Amino acid sequence: MPEATGGRSLTRPIPGSGTPGTRRPMGRVTVQRRVLRLRDSAATSRVDALAAEEPLEIRLNGRPLTVTMRTPGDDFDLAAGFLVSEGVIGSARDVDTIRYCAGATADGENTYNVLDVRLAPGVTPPAVSLERNFYTTSSCGVCGKASLEAVATVARWEVAGDPVRLKPELVAALPDRLRSAQRVFDRTGGLHAAGLFTSSGEMLCVREDVGRHNAVDKLLGWALRGDRLPLTSTVLMVSGRASFELVQKAVMGGIAVLAAVSAPSSLAAELAAERGLTLLGFVRGTSMNVYTGEERIIREAV
Repeated sequence: MPEATGGRSLTRPIPGSGTPGTRRPMGRVTVQRRVLRLRDSAATSRVDALAAEEPLEIRLNGRPLTVTMRTPGDDFDLAAGFLVSEGVIGSARDVDTIRYCAGATADGENTYNVLDVRLAPGVTPPAVSLERNFYTTSSCGVCGKASLEAVATVARWEVAGDPVRLKPELVAALPDRLRSAQRVFDRTGGLHAAGLFTSSGEMLCVREDVGRHNAVDKLLGWALRGDRLPLTSTVLMVSGRASFELVQKAVMGGIAVLAAVSAPSSLAAELAAERGLTLLGFVRGTSMNVYTGEERIIREAV
């Protein structure tokens, strides 16, 4: 898939499944800010690192589609994953080019905050109902939809028949493995993370973002651009709660297991049950809750 910005080629090799740590930031990932720290009766001044949050406008065939607040970095994956989540594309062959557009500051410096995705010839663009009326915040990926009907995206792959089976102890180890790969979180404490693992626990890819839905979209975009969809027999581990939108994104990527360190919403559990996805919550230490798809969890006979 060609990549360019303003006519200038970008050399960005797509990492293989064995290179989960490869990062391709464009823009500031963290921002330094002086803060006053109060502890007991003492006050000290220090410089603190904050997770960067900037708008990214995604255009499709030159036409504005949506604006999301995100942490700069892996923007091409974010745009591609967003289109996978919305059912617009399902293969790297569906995309002709992704390029940064001119989005210059007053002094002429490119902000790298505007992307244009050009679909390959013959790929049908999305319906008007997909367009968002206002920007997508970093905490919500579906609240800006033009219509509720657009939420019920038709998945390209069925996950109900995925034969993946997991031992509880393997799942229990994933949060710590995900946490150990959160490089920017170590500096800021302010990012969500999404990690993709094999059924044997191998880490395939990890992405961070101020928005949990953006982190998952970056994973899906990484998979699409590497021609890895559908993500059969994999586990999606997220650092926060499991919302409806994250279940939907997992299904759209062909992922049959979604695990979260916090709670799922009621609608997330309903959608997971409807689509045949295994939904795990409160994955902490040696315990977890299995909300749907318990047949994929291997248990010792009692």
